Amino acid sequence: AAGCGGVSPTLKTVPVSAYADPKVCANCHAEIAKTYRLTGMGRSIGYPTPGRLGAFNHRASESTYTVFARNGEVYQRRLRDTHLAERRVDFTIGSGNHAQSFLSRNREGKFVELPLTWYAAKGGYWEMSPGYDRADHEDFRRVVRGECLFCHSSYSQPLQSIDCQRCHGPGRAHAESSGRTAILNPKKVNRDRQVEVCMQCHLETTSSPLPNAIRRFDRDVFSYRPGEPLADFALHFDHAPGTGHEDKFEIAGAAYRLRKSVCFQKSAMTCSTCHDSHSVRREAQAAVCRQCHASAHKPNTTCIDCHMPKRRTEDAVHVTMTDHYIQRRLVERPGSTKPAPYRGDVALYYPASLPATPENEAYLATAQVQHGANLPTGIPRLEAAIAKLAPSGPEFYFELAKAYSKKGDEPTAVRWFEQALGKQGDFRLAVKGLAASLLALRRFDRAVELLAAAKDPDARMLTNHGQALLELGRGDEAAEVLTRALAANPDLPEPHDLLGLVWRRRGDDKQAERKFREALAVQPDLATAHANLASLLAARQDLRQSQDHFIKALAFDPGAAETHRNYGFLLILKQDYGKARVEFETAARLDPSRPHARVDLAELELAAGRMEAAAAQYRLALQQAPTFAEAHLGLGILLLESGKVAEARPHLASASESADPAVREAAIKALSSLPRRLPR
Repeated sequence: AAGCGGVSPTLKTVPVSAYADPKVCANCHAEIAKTYRLTGMGRSIGYPTPGRLGAFNHRASESTYTVFARNGEVYQRRLRDTHLAERRVDFTIGSGNHAQSFLSRNREGKFVELPLTWYAAKGGYWEMSPGYDRADHEDFRRVVRGECLFCHSSYSQPLQSIDCQRCHGPGRAHAESSGRTAILNPKKVNRDRQVEVCMQCHLETTSSPLPNAIRRFDRDVFSYRPGEPLADFALHFDHAPGTGHEDKFEIAGAAYRLRKSVCFQKSAMTCSTCHDSHSVRREAQAAVCRQCHASAHKPNTTCIDCHMPKRRTEDAVHVTMTDHYIQRRLVERPGSTKPAPYRGDVALYYPASLPATPENEAYLATAQVQHGANLPTGIPRLEAAIAKLAPSGPEFYFELAKAYSKKGDEPTAVRWFEQALGKQGDFRLAVKGLAASLLALRRFDRAVELLAAAKDPDARMLTNHGQALLELGRGDEAAEVLTRALAANPDLPEPHDLLGLVWRRRGDDKQAERKFREALAVQPDLATAHANLASLLAARQDLRQSQDHFIKALAFDPGAAETHRNYGFLLILKQDYGKARVEFETAARLDPSRPHARVDLAELELAAGRMEAAAAQYRLALQQAPTFAEAHLGLGILLLESGKVAEARPHLASASESADPAVREAAIKALSSLPRRLPR
């Protein structure tokens, strides 16, 4: 799907040439233009000024963030351990009425959200941006997609504030004809179309990855035109009724909450009944309410004080907003707790129903799987829908492939990614998804073939290409591709880390250490970089620093079996054999498909003189991998030294066919020491 930086020619869109420069609207509507600029919509995007600076210490990620000015420009800086990073603020997003977040443009031309947000409550203060108040947040790497900018940005000039044409439609013909060519007046269309003008941005049922909405695959992000049915542009979804999510209150859900109200359901009211979108002025609430309700029953209050009180939003916990759910009697609410990821049926919310067509069924099935909410039911449902619809485009095939990948079935995911590419060979999302699945399956040759043929690869694709080349032992080619990845986006930590491995294999530990530390400067919680640096430091006999980095690596990724195993080797160097045993056992449990940790445990038992226990570990390794030459060699030698020559011979014979020269030669040497005939 196209973002605000460009439009795919295959998508329905509105040509930029159809829009007028919003400044021309002021030629005829000067007073409206003046008051509109003061509204939240009129200030939805802006440029930073050096006037508002500050700092915040984020305990969860052990980072200190600072907002400062340099040469008239504003920056955000992060200090974590000894790792310092900073990014220039290029745009503000949000009016500042409740909050204001900040964007920076990276070298690829993509926009990233910065970690600190300014909140207006209590006179104003700095805190983490929504979604960042966690230890493993994305720091300076959270890419802002076109959908995220949709409700903050002008159609005619992306990354400028919302202008008149968001509600009135493209205005060039109207402006050039001095008003003789009609432009949409939302008050002249029916109630549903009127409300949908507002709902295009204020109908978010939830910010959790449900999904909240799916834009139709043939529509560009900025292709909605006021006056058309919103369902022709996007379908909106919600938690299933009765699952305990009926009272959620989130920052972009004013229309969602309003639609729950009896006032809305049993009258002809619209958003403009109370709000003048051209100015910050609001209709006198009491007068509006008295159109249906005779009089206020509490003096010195407005109706909203009791029936639409302000509440703290659940997805942006530092923001307090008016709850647009108009209630006769408010229900006492328990303190908000962070809910577990939703798993269950994803219900169609708006429109309330759809015609029973194969295409609509495919969208309903896609909603079940897109963010993993309902995989067990959704996967077969989407597969059946695709069989019935036979889509000509790649999107439904891609969504099914992604669902299988979420399920952990990478071979089936590969098959569906390839079907998506069969429909559109340059569909980038499918190229990226297929590459990730191939890497997970260790099909590195196919991954290299795929990514080498990709058109205009971005930094992430180049990184995966470099990783596949490195796994194949093609280090020089990997270095060239990874260097290109960093040239495209130096904010990605993985290319730094992988280049460290390239230098390590070349025998240049100094350059390798520099790259591992550069990866950590970009992402201080990158577990692989900590693990790689720890192994390098262990080889240098810097055991204290090595242990520090192993501990951090496992704190950030406790499920990394190979890191547990390598940490076990470090503990042996420190003569802490009991803890080494625990690490090897953990590695064996986490990855039973790889028998190496069992061999490590066997060698620990041998060192302690426990021969039977060592033999048991070798046998467990061979149960997991019957052809594992290292285990055959170890067990064969152990049996030989125990005088069990007949049992030793077949294990040594298997080891003698190993591709590893050291294992093969050791096995051949042991075999040559055996008598030609066994005694009778």
